[in-house]
Amino acid sequence: MTSSAFGEDPTCEPFGKTKDGQAVEVYTLANKSGFSAKVMTRGATLVSLMVPDKDGKLADVLLGFDDVSGYESEDNQYFGCTTGRVCNRIAKGKFSLDGKDYTLAINNEPNHLHGGLAKALDKAIWKAAPYSNDKGQGVKFSYTSPDGDEGYPGTLEVTVSFFVPAEQNTISISYTARTDKATPVNLTNHAYFNLSGEGSATVLDHMLRINADKYTPTDDTLIPTGEIANVEGTDLDFRKRTKIGARIESIGKTAAIGYDHNYVLNAPEPGAKMTLAAVLVDPVSKRRMRVMTTEPGVQFYSGNFLKGQKGKGGKTYAHRSALCLETQHYPDSVNHENFPTTILKPGQTFESKTSYTFEIDMPAPGVKSKQ
Repeated sequence: MTSSAFGEDPTCEPFGKTKDGQAVEVYTLANKSGFSAKVMTRGATLVSLMVPDKDGKLADVLLGFDDVSGYESEDNQYFGCTTGRVCNRIAKGKFSLDGKDYTLAINNEPNHLHGGLAKALDKAIWKAAPYSNDKGQGVKFSYTSPDGDEGYPGTLEVTVSFFVPAEQNTISISYTARTDKATPVNLTNHAYFNLSGEGSATVLDHMLRINADKYTPTDDTLIPTGEIANVEGTDLDFRKRTKIGARIESIGKTAAIGYDHNYVLNAPEPGAKMTLAAVLVDPVSKRRMRVMTTEPGVQFYSGNFLKGQKGKGGKTYAHRSALCLETQHYPDSVNHENFPTTILKPGQTFESKTSYTFEIDMPAPGVKSKQ
């Protein structure tokens, strides 16, 4: 893997061409420890994360493909992309705003999912501006979604910035958006993680903590009912570190066929700008991932539709061999007045930030593991 030296701008390499002939590039952001991230211009997509284990051995912990053709194939299930304009689901692809009804594509029967079809943000070719400074390396992607794209109102100017600090094994993702008409906006990254390394057989042996006392129950099409319920006493309770596979079989018998649930995150610590969303640990490699965010929710998805497709280096991505922790506003918020609003108005700026920090989960004797 080619890495960028600290103090220099991220390296840029060709990543193939799209089916319609557009060139796609991939940028490598790296720090002093060997930790690195690759991000590509199609879909402002996180392609890889090279993370050290307890012995300092690096492994790529993200599902993905070796070039852009894989991301254009049916084997791509939103791997690592920026999803929007509105991530997650909108009931029946319909919403009303300022007295006008809007109809969106039904691409997750009977609902709208992740911004729609060909004009959704994950399919766009973004403009990239790499940079470096004394704090680390980054790349800022920008894209303008025209008024009416995928049925959404307003011309939406979006930026997504990825940053790797020089002294910490972290990938930070920052979003901004501005519009000239009121429109719903809900952005996230759809990375699939396996802390044992992509292509490993399962993620069910990982330990997960989610910092949420509540979640949003759904109907059989995974649309929220509007209720905000307690996780206590349910198979969705991850307030303490819990093996992902411990209770998944009972969840697998529900409409979600596994974990595919939005958690209502607990409030941040007093004075904090971000809140802890989740902590994920691989007990073998001892890799630990801490997810911090400014968003009010996180969607935990246990890779229920992974189907054994071939990914990077021909590795097999088996059923439930990776998971997603998508920080975002709640699903279908545009149709629920009691949920935090996703409506962006002219003159406002949508801002959101999420960071994934990787550490080694080896507490000192007699000391509880860091959460």
